[in-house]
Amino acid sequence: ILNPLNIRMIAEKLQVPVLVDAGIGTASDACIAMELGCAGVLLNTALSSAKEPILMAKAMKQAVEAGRLAFLAGRMPKSQGANPSSPSEGILS
Repeated sequence: ILNPLNIRMIAEKLQVPVLVDAGIGTASDACIAMELGCAGVLLNTALSSAKEPILMAKAMKQAVEAGRLAFLAGRMPKSQGANPSSPSEGILS
């Protein structure tokens, strides 16, 4: 995924399903494509060139499912810094 901004803009503007057909080499790439709003990914070389193709296929399946769920759930807003969500009271220094 060399240009996630372009992929997101294409997926948001088109009224047809968007599939990524190149550049998916590992499960994290597939997950990112799905998180960006793509309807799916086409896989061949990532599986056929993997040392363990069946294991890579399982990883890709889980990544696609996770990415789609994350897209549907909606990402929390990004911020410039980290904001701890755990209370600090009662912590010994």
